[in-house]
Amino acid sequence: MKVRIKFSKSGNMKFIGHLDTMRYFQKAMRRADIDIAYSTGFSPHQIMSFAAPLGVGITSEGEYLDIEVNSTDSTEKSVAALNDAMVKGFSVLDYRRLPDNAKTAMSIVTCADYTLTYREGYEIDRSLEELREAVHAFYEVPEKIEIVKQTKKSEKIIDLKQLVYDFKVLEVEGKPAFYLKVSTGSTDNIKPELVLEHFYKYLGLDLNDFTFRTHRHDVYTGNATEGFYSLNDMGEIIR
Repeated sequence: MKVRIKFSKSGNMKFIGHLDTMRYFQKAMRRADIDIAYSTGFSPHQIMSFAAPLGVGITSEGEYLDIEVNSTDSTEKSVAALNDAMVKGFSVLDYRRLPDNAKTAMSIVTCADYTLTYREGYEIDRSLEELREAVHAFYEVPEKIEIVKQTKKSEKIIDLKQLVYDFKVLEVEGKPAFYLKVSTGSTDNIKPELVLEHFYKYLGLDLNDFTFRTHRHDVYTGNATEGFYSLNDMGEIIR
């Protein structure tokens, strides 16, 4: 049986990297007595895969891992058992059965959405209205936004317009903040910080690496033409 688990990552756990997060959940499965399935062969391992690795320093309320189980309790009991095994900063939000033919979350993720809020002392001297007008001119008006993106081996020119699905200015606790929905996955992966770096260049400013706190809301599958939907919508609650 395939199961998708949704969890959040907050507080000091945002400094835990992806590999350590994987190891942590492997141990949590055993502590929570989840009847997880193991691979066969000389070195059996838990059948587990994560949707989209979260960068160090980023909090999230929409992380996913897929597992295979031999048997399972209900969604309610499984969520409770896993949360009893969690440390502060990790919280399991949902536990749902997937169809037998469901693809792994990792293989179907296409985008994610984020809110970036200013750290104290890093705000710029622009009003909400001025920033909204600037986002309109930078993002909504042009047909293309071509930038040079550094890859592991070289550089390539990409069109941000095709990879940023939403970009707007919010007000959070009386201060400007930015909401971005961007392409995420194995093919085209855009960090929200990269978009803001080029937005700052458009404003004639340099972006400091410590300017923003980044929070991921959820990850999605689908496309811009037919629409996106949360990975959590693919599963069903286990009674």
